Amino acid sequence: MRFQELDWRATPMGELSLRRRHDPLLREEVYEIKLDDDFLMSSVFTAAEEELARLALAELTGTGLRVVVGGLGLGYTARAVLESADVGSLVVVDTLAEVIDWHRRGLIPSGAELVADPRCRLVHGDFFAMVGGGPQEPPLAEEGRWNAVVVDIDHSPSHLLHPDHAALYTPEGLRRLSERLLVPGGVFALWSNERPDPGFTARLEREFARARAEVVSFPNPLQGGEAANTVYVAVA
Repeated sequence: MRFQELDWRATPMGELSLRRRHDPLLREEVYEIKLDDDFLMSSVFTAAEEELARLALAELTGTGLRVVVGGLGLGYTARAVLESADVGSLVVVDTLAEVIDWHRRGLIPSGAELVADPRCRLVHGDFFAMVGGGPQEPPLAEEGRWNAVVVDIDHSPSHLLHPDHAALYTPEGLRRLSERLLVPGGVFALWSNERPDPGFTARLEREFARARAEVVSFPNPLQGGEAANTVYVAVA
């Protein structure tokens, strides 16, 4: 079958669909998640999502690391986290219960692997509310502090899926994440579909001990040449 819609759901955020198609150029099965007309995730382009996890973990030492991933998608970031034997536990938070259900039902290739790994827990919830958008103690902090908080949800710090997400990217939101969620030396890593934003990098540098924006380039077989995403890495 050249194309199959594996599932379609109406959600508060819009029409969500999971699609599988055979790409004759790549000669492989491609999985895609769409929200209305926007492509949230494609299995064609996963290099930056995987590098997001690896760059975050490269800043850490020791074993039994505790990691939070905001945004499940097709599971590539979470799977890259679990590739490290130093990771002791992983919590993956997604606001769309449908996406978690797709993984648990095995509709997404990485789903069975994530569900079977005893270190991994998939949690339905609003990651931004759990980080804390106000003076209240954020729910994630109730489980203690984390070695890494890795986020792949919005298109970029300035191109958001929902206006409610904006608080995280403010100086106050970044400071709250650093002070309440991360252990000393812990890492906040963020994926962006856009080129590095010097203003956001400067904001990270003010709220963390050190920070950088790293461009991740990868082949674009659909358009030819290379594409690039950005990974922001900040250490508390």
